[in-house]
Amino acid sequence: MTTSASGGAPAGGTPGAPGGGTGADLELVGVSKRFPGFTAVEQLDLTVPSGSFFALLGPSGCGKTTTLRLIAGLEEPSSGRVLIGGRDVTGDKPYRRPVNTVFQSYALFPHLSVLDNVAFGLRRRRMRDATRAAHEALQLVELDHLASRRPAQLSGGQQQRVALARAIVNRPALLLLDEPLGALDLKLRRQMQLELKQIQAEVGLTFLHVTHDQEEAMTMADTVAVMNQGRIEQMGSPRELYELPRTAYVANFLGQSNLLAGEVVTGTASTVTVDVGGARVALARSRARRTSGRVLVGVRPEKISLSAAEPAPSPGVNVLGPGRVVDASFSGVSTQYRVGVPGLGVLTVFAQNVGDASGVGDGAEVWLAFSVEHAFAVEPAPAQETVARPAPAAAGASEDVEADALAATRERRLEAELER
Repeated sequence: MTTSASGGAPAGGTPGAPGGGTGADLELVGVSKRFPGFTAVEQLDLTVPSGSFFALLGPSGCGKTTTLRLIAGLEEPSSGRVLIGGRDVTGDKPYRRPVNTVFQSYALFPHLSVLDNVAFGLRRRRMRDATRAAHEALQLVELDHLASRRPAQLSGGQQQRVALARAIVNRPALLLLDEPLGALDLKLRRQMQLELKQIQAEVGLTFLHVTHDQEEAMTMADTVAVMNQGRIEQMGSPRELYELPRTAYVANFLGQSNLLAGEVVTGTASTVTVDVGGARVALARSRARRTSGRVLVGVRPEKISLSAAEPAPSPGVNVLGPGRVVDASFSGVSTQYRVGVPGLGVLTVFAQNVGDASGVGDGAEVWLAFSVEHAFAVEPAPAQETVARPAPAAAGASEDVEADALAATRERRLEAELER
């Protein structure tokens, strides 16, 4: 359901005025959340600037949804503080916080029209011109022409936009999005990604988006925080995280990476050379998290070029091979090759379909080449990073199941209060 800051809480602008006001900054200070048998969020420090589009990205069980519920007031932190716009709201009830939340289920009232769904919160607060404000919010999401319809008469994408209009019409200081596009098909989801980003830019609110979809986070967010086992593994712009991951976890979770274990053998003021399976790979020193000892050398599949003949030696270019193509999968815009290289294992290569590699097929002998500037090095991954965090047997359920059950109970209670 959508929770709104109704009880006189300060908001980011005038409620019912979709064109005015700005969002507020969010700050989490040492926030932890412990459930019986496991810790969902561990000493989390996070600042989200006012007016930004921020994404919490991670797999199921990493703590991202629990973090969102702590911000919304649907969970109480075991320790730490939650501040919105500089005000400590840690002890405030959900309806006292300047926050709205859009969940994946949308939770629209089936017996109300689209217009009445959007105006519902404003009318409960006895706001003047609630109908006009609801029409303006629907115009923002381009659904005002469907104002008289019931939710059952709308498509999934249209229902999502109604839920968004209902959330923003109150002008919250902070809008929380809990995987709101998860129920949509791929084409509609990509369309809604662009629309959400455009709407956020128009209204100027602070958006905090929780998702496990890497493409979704990178498409929409100004800043992405990758979560792992209740902590933030790395935070930065989508380009920064993708081009220069700091850990093996981020390199593997955000897109695909070829990670090769090796030992640093030489170095200069600007480069580091690593021995990987008997081959020498050079990379810029500024792109190495560790410059001595054991490391993992990484390179993204699309950064590698494939050739049937051995490339001539060239400064600033690493060459691996010969290898043999073990699989070639055509996907339309590109072809994915899996190439077995002696001593290195199987590497993945994405080749854009422009015709230059059309003769390369299964079993072909090939060489792989990539720029020194495209390689990176991270510390070897701890063993626990390679598997999902299990819930202890004593807990009897995973973090997400436990948190979902608790949140569902609270959501039903809020819905019952609203319908009285």
